[in-house]
Amino acid sequence: MTEDELRGKRRQRVLKGAAILTGINNSEVACTVRNMHPGGAELKVPVEARVPDEFLLYVATDGIGYKAVVRWRREDRIGVEFTGTERKPRWHYG
Repeated sequence: MTEDELRGKRRQRVLKGAAILTGINNSEVACTVRNMHPGGAELKVPVEARVPDEFLLYVATDGIGYKAVVRWRREDRIGVEFTGTERKPRWHYG
C-alpha cells in the first residue's frame, strides 16, 4: 500500500509557517506545514530539533492551535494527527 492509501484521507498541499509549542519552559520550534487535512498534517522541521510525541501546533495564518500527536518521523519530516484545538497560549508572541 502507498502512504496515501494508509493515511485514509488525502491531504491538501499547503505551505504555512507554524510553531511547535511544547509548554516545557515555554519553548517552541519553528516549522513549516507542507500538507494538511482536518485530521492531521505533515510538518517540515529542522533536523536537529527535539520534537516531543505530543505538542500544540500553532498556525498563525489559521489563528488555531492544533493539539498534535506524532504518528511518524523521517529525517526532517513529521506526520501528526490532530486530536483537538485550543487557543494560542498567552506566552506565545505570534
